[in-house]
Amino acid sequence: MTVIVALCADFLPLPEYDHMDWDNSAAPPGTRVEKLLTDNNGEQIYEKGLYLLGSDTMGRDIFTRLIFGTRISLTIGLVVPVIGLILGGTLGLLAGFYRGTLETAIMATMDIILAFPGIVLMLAITFYLGPGIENLVIALGILVIPAFSRVARANTLKFAQSEFVQAAKMMGQKDVYLMVFEILPNILIPMAAYALMLVGYMIMAEGVLSFLGLGVPAPIPSWGGMIADGREVLGEAPFITLLPSFIMFLTVLSFNLMGDYLRNLVDAKEGQL
Repeated sequence: MTVIVALCADFLPLPEYDHMDWDNSAAPPGTRVEKLLTDNNGEQIYEKGLYLLGSDTMGRDIFTRLIFGTRISLTIGLVVPVIGLILGGTLGLLAGFYRGTLETAIMATMDIILAFPGIVLMLAITFYLGPGIENLVIALGILVIPAFSRVARANTLKFAQSEFVQAAKMMGQKDVYLMVFEILPNILIPMAAYALMLVGYMIMAEGVLSFLGLGVPAPIPSWGGMIADGREVLGEAPFITLLPSFIMFLTVLSFNLMGDYLRNLVDAKEGQL
C-alpha cells in the first residue's frame, strides 16, 4: 500500500508539499481553513481546505508531505539493499567459489570497509559531493556491501561442494555456469531475506541522517526530515513528530515481517534437505 501511494502521489489531488500557510502553522489534525482571496478579475472568493493530519511549523500540509516523503524513504530503503545485493553478492560468490588469494583479497577489502566509521564516510561524501538522495544512496550502498558479501560467501561455501555442483563440474560445465545456474539460485533466497530485513534499517538510517542534517536537503520531504522539523515544538504540537514516526514504524515493521517470513521459508527448506 505504501509503495502504491508513493507511485501515485503526482496523480492525487494534493497541494504542493512545499506550500506554506503561515496563518495556520502547527495546525492540529482535522483543522478546516477558509480564506478570502481575490481572483484575477478582482472578485473575492472563498477558498476552503482541510488539514487532515495537521500542518507543520511552516504551515505545510503534513498529509501531503508524508505521501511525497514516502518516495524518498522507500527509494533509499529499497535501492540501497539492491546495490548491496548485486555488488556484495557478486563479490561473496566469487570469494566463496574460488577461495585462495581472491577470497583473501575480497574479504580483506570488506573488513576495511567495515572498520571505516560510517558517519565519517557520510560526512565526507556530503562535504565533497553535496547533500542529495543520489549521494546518500551511494554512501549507504558502500556501507552495506560487506554484509551482503559475507552472507553470499557463507552460503556459497555451503553449496560449492554439494553433489549437484560436483556432478555439473564432472559434466564439463564452466565456472560461470556453475556459479550462475547451480549456486546462485540457492543463495539468492537467503540474500533476499537479508535484503528485506535491511530495508527497515535503511529507512531508519535515512531518518537518523536527515535528523542530523545529512539527509535529503529541504524543502524535499522525507520522514526523517519531518521528524526533525517537529522537535522544537514537541511539547506544543507532538503530532508533527509522532505522525511520521508512526508511519516509519509501520513500514519498517512490515518489511521486517516479510523478511522473517522469507527466512522461515528458507529454514523450512533446509530442514527438508
